[in-house]
Amino acid sequence: MWRGLRERLSNRNVVVTRLYGMLLLLAVCCLGFIALSDEVTEGETQDFDERVLRALRSPDDPALPRGPRWLRITAEDVTALGGAPVLVLVTLAVCGFLLLARRYRTLLLVLAATVGGTVLNGLLKHFFSRPRPSVVPHLAEVMTTSFPSGHAMLSATVYLTLGGLLAQLTEHPRLKVYLLTVSLLVSCLVGLSRVYLGVHYPTDVLGGWVAGLAWALVTALGARALRRRSPALQAEARRPVD
Repeated sequence: MWRGLRERLSNRNVVVTRLYGMLLLLAVCCLGFIALSDEVTEGETQDFDERVLRALRSPDDPALPRGPRWLRITAEDVTALGGAPVLVLVTLAVCGFLLLARRYRTLLLVLAATVGGTVLNGLLKHFFSRPRPSVVPHLAEVMTTSFPSGHAMLSATVYLTLGGLLAQLTEHPRLKVYLLTVSLLVSCLVGLSRVYLGVHYPTDVLGGWVAGLAWALVTALGARALRRRSPALQAEARRPVD
């Protein structure tokens, strides 16, 4: 009896600690984005941003990126992981899996995270309307404004959300850490590729990462709240995949 009570109390403490940790991280992300966007709007980061972009190009020809030729090709391939076609295909593939597995509420959460993140990124870009970098030639096609980076933000939103959902399917802490680490790594590589290709300033990418992480946390907290209130959603989360 006492052992079971201690285990329940211990599990409750873990749940409460994770919740507070997520809320704290969300607050840090929101405050960090506000502070960064204020610096960007006032032009305080412009000199740093331009120096970084110039440092990644050949002094003799700004159109040539530093490093071997395969590095540019790799950057072009990696940056596609944060583009709309790849993210749409990944999201649709996951939604198809969730539909076949009859995890309908989880499917709606994935769609809400992806569509909501896309809308939020569009609103932020329209609000700040920061021009794209002009100090070096672009090595990739661009069609929208610069801050925050859509590739960085949406890759963080989609891959972190999917990584978090996959992490819920295992009880092993090492596997959870692995899944979240891979999600973070993919998002980081996508953001770095945007700077290397000269289509974003470093602060654009940083803003995208922070905003994407914040939105992924909002989605996770929303899913957590719905799961606690909905017995059906709790049963769906616990049900093994066939």
